Amino acid sequence: MLSWRKLALASTAALILTTAAADPALAQRRAAAAAEKPAPWPGLPPGAVEEVMTLRDGVKLSANVFKPAGQGPWPVVLSRTPYLKDGRIDPNADPRGEENRKRLAAQAKRYTDAGYVFVLQDVRGKGRSQGFYAAFENDIEDGYDAVEWAGTQPWSNGRVGMTGGSALGITANSAAMAAPPHLKAAYVVVAPADRLAYSYPGGVLKEKDTVGWLRGQGVSEEALNRTRGRAFDDVSWNRVSMVQNRKYIQIPIYNVGGWYDIFNGGTVENFEWLQNHGAAGARGNQKLLMGPFGHGQLSGELAYPGSDRLSLGGDQEIRWFDYWLKGQDNGIMDEPPVQYFMMASARKDAYSPKNRMLASANWPPAYREVRYYPGPGNSLVPSAPTGEGQRWSYRFDPANPVTTFGGANLTFERGPDDQRKVGQRQDYLRFSTPPLEKDVAIAGPVKVELWAATDGPDTDFVAKLVDVYPDGYEALILDAPIRTRFRDGRMPEQVRMMTPGAPEKLVIDLWPTAITFEKGHRIALHITSSNSPRFEVNPNTGEPPGSGKLKPRVAVNTIYVDAAHPTAVVLPVVYPAETK
Repeated sequence: MLSWRKLALASTAALILTTAAADPALAQRRAAAAAEKPAPWPGLPPGAVEEVMTLRDGVKLSANVFKPAGQGPWPVVLSRTPYLKDGRIDPNADPRGEENRKRLAAQAKRYTDAGYVFVLQDVRGKGRSQGFYAAFENDIEDGYDAVEWAGTQPWSNGRVGMTGGSALGITANSAAMAAPPHLKAAYVVVAPADRLAYSYPGGVLKEKDTVGWLRGQGVSEEALNRTRGRAFDDVSWNRVSMVQNRKYIQIPIYNVGGWYDIFNGGTVENFEWLQNHGAAGARGNQKLLMGPFGHGQLSGELAYPGSDRLSLGGDQEIRWFDYWLKGQDNGIMDEPPVQYFMMASARKDAYSPKNRMLASANWPPAYREVRYYPGPGNSLVPSAPTGEGQRWSYRFDPANPVTTFGGANLTFERGPDDQRKVGQRQDYLRFSTPPLEKDVAIAGPVKVELWAATDGPDTDFVAKLVDVYPDGYEALILDAPIRTRFRDGRMPEQVRMMTPGAPEKLVIDLWPTAITFEKGHRIALHITSSNSPRFEVNPNTGEPPGSGKLKPRVAVNTIYVDAAHPTAVVLPVVYPAETK
């Protein structure tokens, strides 16, 4: 026999069904509400509830929602990811599925223990979300909608922060550019300022990382071939560019970056601009933390103390959100806006005490430009050349490029690897100072003013800043290329081929760093014309990027180092107390 409670429930259910049948509009509304709820999904991390939102164009996005214990509403920390909110789209297809779910749950617990709802959302076209994935093309509008959804849910008190690193940092910056009213702060780890500049530094495609990463995200080969030809500045790049659109950001952002990270320069540049020139709400409210880490574990024989802890920012993230989302006066805004790691000698078994954190009121700290010039005998000296006609020439064969060893890489070995692995090559020039008689500390932007010529219409040059240890270890600090056709800029009307044999000044942006070249070490500048597979190899033909119709040619490239053509590496020399 049914109890009275079961009878009452059955009667109520019958009444609801009868009423719905009699009211088609009500039935439609309820059907729509039911459709909004996702089907049961076995892949959720422990503690997560899957919730769905609808974007302005009708596409539905799924998110894992983790709530703190007790009664809400609470402030919200939101991350939007292309890397799948459940770790794997099929929880049974990967033996690490359970491990991934536990890792995500542990990540969420850090926020829920601090009193925040943590929301991890699959971006459009990824994981459990609908739509077509086009890397970062929709994340301004989608990010706005996601923030406003999160800020108006029953479990939300209307104050939303965004967090994430790399791709998740890009989605956070994208949402911030849309200025959603409920977004109050962000914590961004390693994100670029301009995807064109970081996909094609100096106009040269980052072959292994840009193409390799897109391929790993399921981008078609047809689309990848189009990517190879996108080195020019155009509206499609600028529509989603931080450089073009960060003027709309109105919130405080804590930027965390690494000196060997693929977005090193972007992290610094975003802080600099927003802190000093940003809109109300952003200007003066930014933070920057730069550590000695890369986009993954460093390769080579060096390791900097505390790099793992610094890459996560320590406890700064929760303190940041406590201040801006909860209004806790915890002193974080009384601290210097910039903290940066001054690197130094870093053998794994013999760290120098000159590896340390420093603070600054802004970035860059006060410095003076000091130029070191290639000189006779492959020397590198702080005095400008006075002679005439001094030069080095080499043959650059695209079929035999210089191999990559370390650098600011994503998908393969990264960091201060030993450039002795390159070997002795006629197309690889090394210039170095004598052993230093005292420390030389630098902190700020590094560039190379290269006077060079080629015997054809177009070629590449690559510059490296290297710290040479007393035992000969050549630790890569920074490296970057330039494609000569883009020496004046990326707009189509700025593209200009070289006049064969005519030297021109090429400025190579090596990005910022902070390092002490210690007494007994040598400062080195390496010059070549390739770095593969890090960068696409130039065929030296002058044909449009990505066409590949002409047979590659061997180029004869020349570096000039005389009084009329003073090639130099420009270092931002500082004087912290410990180096005096």
